[in-house]
Amino acid sequence: MKTSWRSASLVATAAAVLALTTACGQESTPPAGSQNVGATAPVGGYGNSGTGTGSGVGAGTGVGNGYGADGQQSAGGSKSAGELAVSANAELGKVLTDSAGMTLYRFDQDTAEPPKASCDGDCAKTWPPVPADDATAGAGIDKALLGEVTRSDGTKQLTVAGWPAYRYAKDAKAGQTSGQGVGGKWFALAPDGKKASLSSLPGLSVKKTDLGDIVVDKNGMTVYRFLKDEAWPKPVSACTGACLEKWPAVAPVTADDTKGVKKKGLMGFTRPDGVKQMTVNCWPIYTFSGDKVPGDINGQGVGGTWYAVSPDGKPVGAPAK
Repeated sequence: MKTSWRSASLVATAAAVLALTTACGQESTPPAGSQNVGATAPVGGYGNSGTGTGSGVGAGTGVGNGYGADGQQSAGGSKSAGELAVSANAELGKVLTDSAGMTLYRFDQDTAEPPKASCDGDCAKTWPPVPADDATAGAGIDKALLGEVTRSDGTKQLTVAGWPAYRYAKDAKAGQTSGQGVGGKWFALAPDGKKASLSSLPGLSVKKTDLGDIVVDKNGMTVYRFLKDEAWPKPVSACTGACLEKWPAVAPVTADDTKGVKKKGLMGFTRPDGVKQMTVNCWPIYTFSGDKVPGDINGQGVGGTWYAVSPDGKPVGAPAK
């Protein structure tokens, strides 16, 4: 099968993100004693869909829908993908499915350049990997985008534009997208390997609200800053472990994929846990799992440390120091 992750377009995207990762440092004197916090990847974060309290799908549930008479897949099963198809979804637009009409997903903790699948063990029971063996491109799908990645157990998993593809154990029948947004890390795949979305917004943009002008991500979701973070001499996130389940890190975007946001200090960086995160004016930014739809600002002021972000990177409404 022809792999796609070395395509020129993806290499260009990776290079653009890498170009943003120059160090911050000339704007301010670094705070005394500042150091990078050793973040720990959240355990079981693949299944949490609530506000970080573990209300989502538990690890290793193994509860499936059974590829029985109705042709659907059991959790943890290895049903082949067959001819992939494009399904029209009222909320997400074009969504990639397998030959049985089951929605395919991607995981933010994976990587596409190079392809790497990080969902193993109990995670793979909740999110069964899609085998690459007989996957073919149906109408509306570029076959050059289909590839494969070797998993830790030696099996071959389908990739789409480099992103490993999964099904979701709680999708009981064709067309369901109940895995969308789980844990702020799982998203339905679009035919081009991106996250399925009807949004035409750039990666980061500015929205007028009752709080004033604030930054939102490409899905229109409010972006936040954590007052315990640091920006200089380099970005440092103090939100680790379970905190990241509640406040997912915003993935890096290129400066050209922003509108209305201050360009200086607009960059991405790699956290100690390997997660890549975006910054505005060198400050790490996040979304809030408690915000369910665009326009929600439920994270504003939480704990007296979380605030929406202004176009210049300042925390909107935060008390003056």
